[in-house]
Amino acid sequence: MTRRVGILLLAALVAALAFGCGAPRPTDKASPASTASPAGSAQVQPATVAQLMAAVRAPGARVVLLNVWATWCTPCREEFPDLMRIEREYRQRGLRLMLVSGDFDTELPAVKQFLASHGVDFLTYLKQGDDMHFINGLDARWTGALPATLLYDGAGQRLWFHEGKTSYDTLKTRIDEALSASDAPAH
Repeated sequence: MTRRVGILLLAALVAALAFGCGAPRPTDKASPASTASPAGSAQVQPATVAQLMAAVRAPGARVVLLNVWATWCTPCREEFPDLMRIEREYRQRGLRLMLVSGDFDTELPAVKQFLASHGVDFLTYLKQGDDMHFINGLDARWTGALPATLLYDGAGQRLWFHEGKTSYDTLKTRIDEALSASDAPAH
């Protein structure tokens, strides 16, 4: 491991601990009997950073809110209801919410259970590929701490990046600004 990668991994661990993301607690695990997803729940698709960016740029949204989270991350779990509220309130105005789980593939049942418990009924993603490539591919300023939230315009241009838990009011303000900018006539 190169010195730079070692330092980056150490910084990401320190940042994760500072934001309250620690090891999974036994109570956070899905029991084997409860791993089945009910009908109509979110589909979870593995995706690399390149695939995510293609989905961000896909036609049909005026703004895209991308959130990277994990089932074991306490701040992620705390902000999740606000993300779902934003999605419900802004869907008809052109918002696409993209949820990306940073969990390992082996945690897919817990991911599906968590999404179902929050009423997620749209396509979501499970991070694939090298961590540093993924992190730098979304935003080079990102230390890897979770949650991480990015806002894009309809063409896929990044408008805002936030590392750590954010609030409903902050999300609302940023999305309103982005939607207003998309309504403004081009100069």
